[in-house]
Amino acid sequence: MRVAVVGAGSWGTAIGNLLADRGHTVQIWAREPEVVASINGQRENTLFLPGFELNESLRGSNDLAEVVARSELIVTASPSHAVRDIGSRIETALNNTSPLIVSVSKGLESESLKPMTEVLEEVMPGRRIVALSGPSFADEVCMRQPTTVVVASLDQDAAEAVQRAMSADTFRIYTSADPLGVQLGGALKNVIAIASGILDGLGLGYNSKSALVTRGLAEMSRLGQALGCDPITFAGLAGVGDLLLTAFGRQSRNRSLGQELASGRPLSEILEERRTVAEGVRTTQAAVALGNRCGVELPIAKEVEKILFEGKEPRQALRDLMERGLKPEQWS
Repeated sequence: MRVAVVGAGSWGTAIGNLLADRGHTVQIWAREPEVVASINGQRENTLFLPGFELNESLRGSNDLAEVVARSELIVTASPSHAVRDIGSRIETALNNTSPLIVSVSKGLESESLKPMTEVLEEVMPGRRIVALSGPSFADEVCMRQPTTVVVASLDQDAAEAVQRAMSADTFRIYTSADPLGVQLGGALKNVIAIASGILDGLGLGYNSKSALVTRGLAEMSRLGQALGCDPITFAGLAGVGDLLLTAFGRQSRNRSLGQELASGRPLSEILEERRTVAEGVRTTQAAVALGNRCGVELPIAKEVEKILFEGKEPRQALRDLMERGLKPEQWS
């Protein structure tokens, strides 16, 4: 297939390389000229995924319209805050073609609180759009370590078409009919990962981390059920699977951000030094707003929001969580 990958961060680059290895003809779009130059000239994304030799057939470009114009499969890998604008630009370039669209961005739009496929559906009406999510660090995908993810759509044929096109011997894809649940899992786990990093930064151990991850999963599941998602989704790859990866993995941007917050560094200073996006920062505010809209209690997310945006001291946030009113354990 002719494939376009829109967004050459670490994850977009890893997906593009995976698809090139599968034998597809792949072009990847990047904003940064230096990224295109390094992909085409050095077979490496030296800015966002250094140290990994890329498939020699993978080509980079700064021309979005040229990359997507004749593609049969388009993977959108932009940060969540850029998806609406990028989706509109893709739609303008497509003319009368009908490619499959795969969203691999993990987050919620800050203003509308919508997941990425719903944002794309607004700016690309009538397109076949699926979501891909699950526990998948970019560097491990490039190292061809066994990885499993899920593609989700209400259109089963579209989900199965993406499954066939993207599955590889080290990249196994399952399908789901719960695109909202899959995307909520992929977004909300980043909020819990920030909290996990805060615990690491405070020097706490596995008792604390296990409690946080378990109760964080309960928050994710409660909100998903309130929005009509299948509760089983949160026990799967896009739920507990991705949460475990992001809460414990050393490569997790959100977990490392939490560690730095626990050391006393202000959020603005941490973000200023980073070229990559920690989606959990924006998602925290969106998750709390969504919980308020649905009347769902999200105590961990609310404390993370106070640490991020109100300067609350992490140890005080932890004490406030531990000293909440006693109650039975509830999942829903």
